Amino acid sequence: MNTPALAVERLTVFHRDQPLVRDIALTIPAGGVLTLLGESGSGKSLLAQAVMGNLPAALHCTGSVHVGGERTDAADQRSRHAGWGRRVALLPQEPWLALDPTMKVRRQVAESYQLVNATRPPAGAAMQLAGRALAGLGLQDAADKYPFMLSGGMAQRVAFLATHAAGAPLLIIDEPTKGLDADRRGEVLDLLLAARAEGMSLLCITHDVWLARALGGRLAVMLEGAMVEQGDAAQVLAAPEHAYTRRLLAAEPAHWPRRPALHRPAQRNVVCVDGVAKAFGDERLFDGVSARFGAGEIVAVSGPSGSGKTTFGNLVLGLLAPDRGSVTRAAGLAPTAFQKIYQDPAAAFAPRITLRTALRDLVRLHRLDWQVLDDLLARMRLSTALLDRLPGQVSGGELQRIALARVLLMKPALIFADEPTSRLDPVTQQEVIALLAEQARAHDCAVMLVTHDADIAHRIADRQIALLKT
Repeated sequence: MNTPALAVERLTVFHRDQPLVRDIALTIPAGGVLTLLGESGSGKSLLAQAVMGNLPAALHCTGSVHVGGERTDAADQRSRHAGWGRRVALLPQEPWLALDPTMKVRRQVAESYQLVNATRPPAGAAMQLAGRALAGLGLQDAADKYPFMLSGGMAQRVAFLATHAAGAPLLIIDEPTKGLDADRRGEVLDLLLAARAEGMSLLCITHDVWLARALGGRLAVMLEGAMVEQGDAAQVLAAPEHAYTRRLLAAEPAHWPRRPALHRPAQRNVVCVDGVAKAFGDERLFDGVSARFGAGEIVAVSGPSGSGKTTFGNLVLGLLAPDRGSVTRAAGLAPTAFQKIYQDPAAAFAPRITLRTALRDLVRLHRLDWQVLDDLLARMRLSTALLDRLPGQVSGGELQRIALARVLLMKPALIFADEPTSRLDPVTQQEVIALLAEQARAHDCAVMLVTHDADIAHRIADRQIALLKT
């Protein structure tokens, strides 16, 4: 029998004596794929970190991990460090964590070929390989940029290429398609399928049911730290046995009801945008864009990765000035009346203070009601115990919801929501979008919703704006 690429036996991850991930068993055959579905905070990323031997210091685990037939005690996290990149590679959920902010994109991808890949090509050849890989995902224009100059979707693809270039036979990928438009998702899928064709084995962590269906292989569903269903991907998706799996599939945005239209006479405009243009150096993002954002309405903004959606939102907020055109905000509104939900939620929090301290400072500074925050967190099924952790100690989806609660607590006049549910599973995504829409109507808040998901835009927005790369 062929040696499996990965076998996990009775793996449990603890915080002190509390199990966060419980009694996990899974096997990935050589050249095979296992996709993990589940809600944010269910333990998917913790499982990947335990397999890699990269758990946070406050956590420990039991059980065993077999990579390519070599068995290690799961508790011995350090023993697997020597295999990083060469036997198993991990693409983390936040692309920024995988990229060096001081190094240009092509050099970062080339270093994986030159220093980690078993072929060890010379520097010139490694740069050529990196250039071809970037061009294959439509990133040739990003080759000489630094990570901070990239959109979230572009950074995700660059991080994927740098990880894939290492050539490890087992690749763990955490949310590889989040924040990507349909074309870019297809490109990532093609790359994953090509890697499988070359014999690479994949452990894919995702909330993207489309990706799970397209990858095939085996599928496992996690809920509250446990695996509740596992089997052939096509079979599980066609006839799920567990109630949570059925609920997960039913909550895909294509199945959402259409949000009732906003009917208000003489609607007040919060922001009016007239013929704006923006470029950075020689790269022109958009030109001649006009829009209005009315109190209580949701306006969806879509467009391919790199088309300037985040930049356009920053113009609306006043964080950037347009090169041409004008942005007019309603008179009498304080700067705090304009709020942003960041695409990368970690960018919105100080990394070295607890979430509770950060939120208490906000409540005290603006004389807000903490009970309102508690109610918002409860609506999003978040335990207040999470607030005693640092931002890096909660999942990306949990941090994204906490960021949303913080913004809603301010009762702003306009929210720029930049992919606010990109890290959420379909069930939680539907709940959170419904809460955002409800709060917008209740408090006459305009919402500029950046999304790559056409189904979300169609079902939730009052109007849509499409930005195209010029």
